[in-house]
Amino acid sequence: MRPTSLAGRHRRIIPVLLGVLFLNVLALGQDLPAAKPESVGLSSDRLERIATAVQHDIDDKRIAGAVTLVVRHGKVAWFKAQGMSDREAAKTMPTDAMFRICSMTKPITSVAVMMLYEEGKFLLDDPVSKYLPEFKNPKVLVKPASGATYTIPATKEITIRDLLRHTSGITYQWNDDLGPTYEKADVASGLLQFDGTIADNVKHLAALPLLFNPGDRFEYSLGVDVLGRLVELVSGKPLDEFFRTRIFEPVGMKDTYFFPPENKLNRLATAYTFYPIREGSFVYSADYPSRGPKKLFSGGAGLVSTAMDYARLCQMMLDDGKVGNTRVLSRKSVELMTHDQLGKIAADMGFGLGFGVDGVKAPLSELGSVGSYEWGGFFYTGFSIDPKEQMIVIFMAQLHPTGDLTLDRQVHELAYQAIND
Repeated sequence: MRPTSLAGRHRRIIPVLLGVLFLNVLALGQDLPAAKPESVGLSSDRLERIATAVQHDIDDKRIAGAVTLVVRHGKVAWFKAQGMSDREAAKTMPTDAMFRICSMTKPITSVAVMMLYEEGKFLLDDPVSKYLPEFKNPKVLVKPASGATYTIPATKEITIRDLLRHTSGITYQWNDDLGPTYEKADVASGLLQFDGTIADNVKHLAALPLLFNPGDRFEYSLGVDVLGRLVELVSGKPLDEFFRTRIFEPVGMKDTYFFPPENKLNRLATAYTFYPIREGSFVYSADYPSRGPKKLFSGGAGLVSTAMDYARLCQMMLDDGKVGNTRVLSRKSVELMTHDQLGKIAADMGFGLGFGVDGVKAPLSELGSVGSYEWGGFFYTGFSIDPKEQMIVIFMAQLHPTGDLTLDRQVHELAYQAIND
C-alpha cells in the first residue's frame, strides 16, 4: 500500500507544481503593470508633451521613430511608439521594437559582476590579473613633447573596481593617442563585426599599453568588455548564457540578446547609420547583430533589447535588487553600485559601478533628483532611474551621429515636469 499511496500523492503534487511553474513563467512573460498616470502622481496632459516633442523630430526627419516609456511606483504610466522602425520600408514603430542598446549593455555586465562578487568569488580591489594573467605588469604610454612615444611600467595594477568605474587606463578606439594602436592590434569595440570571441579580444587588449596609471582618472573604456570575460572565467559560463540564465530569465527580459534569433529580426529597428563608418581610427556599423560571425559577446556594447525589457531591469534596481520574491542583487550591492565611486578622481562627475550618478558633485542642471542614476547608448538610447521619485524614464531611437539633437534629454525633462503629486 505504501508505494501505491506515494505514487498517488505524486500524481496529486505534480499538477500543482506544474501549475505553480506555469504561473511563474506567465508572470515573467508579462509586462510591468500599467496604471493611469494620475494614480501614480503624474499628469496625463503633461505627459502628452513627450509625444509632441518626439513627433516634432519625426516630422522634421531628424529621427525615423522612437519608443518612450515612463514608470512610476512600479507601474507604467506612459508607453508610446511613434514614427517608423524603418522609414524606407514604411514599417510602423511597434512598442516591442528591438534596439541596439550599445553602452546600456554596461550596467547589465556590472550587475553580473556584482552577482559574482556577492558569491565571494572576488573582492572589488582584487587586481584583475589574478583572474586574467595577461593583464599582469601593465605598461603606460608616454607621449613626450617631441620624439616617439614609449612605455613605462604602471605604478599600480588594474583592479576590478577600476574596470567598473572606468579608471583602468584602458580607452576606446576614438582616443587619439591609443586608438590607432587598438585598430592595428585588431581590438574590437563591440560596434562592428569581429571574427573572434570576447576572450580573443581581451587578449589583444591586454597586450597594449594603458593611457594612464590605473586609478588616476576617469576614461570611458573597453574595460567593461574585460569584465565580461571575467564573468565567463569566474562563472564557468559563456557571457550570453550567464546573462540569460542569471539575469534575463529571472528579471523577465524575454527580448534581450547579443544576436537576436531569426524570427525576431523583423522587430529590430533600423539604425540610421548602417554601413561601416570611419571616424579616425574608430570604425562602426549597425548590422553587427544580424550579419557576420556572431561570436563576440561584447560586455560593453553588444546587446539588443526593448524598452519594456530594459524597464524591467531598471525596476529590479529600483526595487533594491528584487523581482517579486526573487532576489537578483542584495540591497547593499545596489547601494554601492549607485554611490559615486570617483570621489576626488573626477571633480565634476559622479559615477558608481556601472552607472552615472546625478547631482553628487555639482547642482542639478535640469529637472531630476540628487542620486538618480542613468546611462545611454551609442545609437541614441537612454534610461534614468530615480529612487527618490520612484521613477524610470526610457528613451529608445536608432541614430548616430545625432548632431545637435537633444530629444533624449527633452523626453527626460518632459517626464519630470509631468509629476503632479
